Formats: sequence, C-alpha cells, structure tokens
Amino acid sequence: MKYIIDEKNNIPAYLQLYQFIRDDIVQGVYPYKTKLPSKRTTCLETGLSAITVEHAYDLLIQEGYVESKERSGYYVIFQPNIGFASFSKLDHVHRTNIETKSDSNVYNFPFGSIAKAMRKVINDFEENILKRSPNYGSYELRNNISLYLARSRGIHTTPGQIIVGAGSEYLYGLLPGLLGRDKKFAIESPSYHQIEQVYDVLGLNYVKLKLGNDGIESSELWNCDANVLHVSPYRSFPSGVSASASKKHEYLSWANNPQRFIIEDDFESEFSVSKKPEETLFSTSKVNNVIYLNSFSKTISSALRVGYMVLPKSLVPLFEQKLGFYSCTVPTYIQYVIAELIANGDFERHINRVRRQKRLLEK
Repeated sequence: MKYIIDEKNNIPAYLQLYQFIRDDIVQGVYPYKTKLPSKRTTCLETGLSAITVEHAYDLLIQEGYVESKERSGYYVIFQPNIGFASFSKLDHVHRTNIETKSDSNVYNFPFGSIAKAMRKVINDFEENILKRSPNYGSYELRNNISLYLARSRGIHTTPGQIIVGAGSEYLYGLLPGLLGRDKKFAIESPSYHQIEQVYDVLGLNYVKLKLGNDGIESSELWNCDANVLHVSPYRSFPSGVSASASKKHEYLSWANNPQRFIIEDDFESEFSVSKKPEETLFSTSKVNNVIYLNSFSKTISSALRVGYMVLPKSLVPLFEQKLGFYSCTVPTYIQYVIAELIANGDFERHINRVRRQKRLLEK
C-alpha cells in the first residue's frame, strides 16, 4: 500500500483514501474475497488517524465494495464481471420506497430562499424574463448545472451537453427521437410507471427486466436483446432498490458496445445519507455512451416542472441534427430562478441540510 494523501487537496483525506482503495479494488489489485489491510496497518502506512481511516472503510462498505466480518477484517465483495450470477428475488416488504410524514417534511425547500431568488431575478433581468429561452435552455441555468455537477457529482460536462425540459416525462419522450425508434429499450421491473407510460404512448419496443436485491438480475440483463438500458441506480421507484458497485460496473460492461446506450435516471440521489455523493454511471463510464437524467422536482419543487439531461459529447451533434429545433418547454423566468438558487449556494445548502437530517432520522 503506497497511498500518498495530499494535505493541500480540497478533497478530504478520508475521501482520498477511499478513492485510492476503490480504484485498486476495481483494477483487481484487491480481487474478490481478498482481505484489505487492517485499519491499524492503513493508519501506520498513511499517517492518517484511526477515525479518518474508519470513515474511508465505512464508505467502501456503503458503496458495496467491501464487507466487514466481525473479528476478522474487511473483505472485497466487488465483482466487476458478475456474468450470469444468480441473485435472490426482490423483497418488496423490506425494500419498498415509502416515505413517512417526517421524511417528506425534511425535503421542503425554504420558501424564503425561493422568494428572495425570484425578486432578485426580476430586479436583475427585468423584461428579459419574458424573452423566449434558447432551445436547449438558458445559458445561465445550463452553466450553473454544469458547475454544480462538477463539484458535487463528479460529472464533468459543458453547458452545450445539457438539455433543459419540463420534467422527466418530457425528456423521456425525446430519447427515442435521439437514439432511434428502431432501438429496443429495456427498463427495470418494477419501474417508475411514467417511464412505461411514455414508452407505450410512443409505441416503442421495450422489455422489462426483473430487479433483484442489488439491481437488474444478471441473467435478465445478459439474455435480453435490447440496445438501450433505462435504469435508476439509486433507489429505483417503487422498489427502493439501489444498484451495488458491482452491479453498476456490470451495467457498464453490458454497454461496452458502440451500438448500446444507458439512460441513467438519477432522481433523488442527491439525498443519499452516504458521507459522499452517489457515484454515477455517467462519470464512471469510459465508453461515452451514458445519458444522464435528473430533475429539480425533489430537490426544489415538483411544481416548477424542470428537468435536465446530460448528453455524452458524441451525441451532441446528433441531437442538434435531429431534435435541435425543439423549443425549450421551461419558462425563462423559472430557469433564471433555479440558476440563481444554484449560484448563491442555497441549492447545495438545502441538499446538505436534508442529508444531515436524514442521517439523524436513521439513527
């Protein structure tokens, strides 16, 4: 173990250590079922405190890279190529994504912050709030989304790769026009019902793939003849299932083909109780064929009806050619308001506040 922690780096020491060990696990330095160095050994070799090392190991457990065995140590459970492994069937009783009243209240975005942003936008932009938005969305919003994704989600993109639209359902409807109606789509089963409804209305050819306890069953995934995989790696609704690290890499392995694409529906993952943001397929992919979808329905308000998708660079010219004529369906004023909430820090402060409160509720 030769991990050098950079004290001048803005990334906390425990996250640096987590990333070093995670990368070694993925690259096979620590194969499946092997034992990691003890926390004591790691402390001695890195010069980090026991608490810092424990935080890093806890993250590896939360993300599904290792498991802890009492009085034995930490063992790798990550498998990059699961193939046709068999998984137990989904336990709906324990996995259902149900919110209690106290849970739902946690999400409420402070109205005062929204009202303040609205007033500022009116004062700053005046009659420009009545002008028609560019087709992809206002530059102000797309640029601020780009900056937010880079610092908070590990997604490095440009404003030109971001498309703003009136909610996820609208964006779902654009995907077949972009990728081709001749493509066969695959969705999770069970899946968010509006995905299925949109695909039905469009007359798409799609197949449902059964979910196991950590994502789509391997046998279902590898035996299907789909070209496009539409998944929600974090807390798929209504099952509440989150894909493990091994399963996420399996999805990417399935998509390691120029004729295949993944649609990553990342709704609500900002509110993970993990000590770090959820890793996205988009940021992990090496093939540049993942389309990332998210919205502000949960993070700000469903009444605003604002979603966005991030295209891989390879698909931007194709989108411009086939769908570039579509007008943006979100009012310019609303776009400026969300851009302001991101720029002034209120958006991320709210997310961090919710995550802290959810951790307390789980204790």
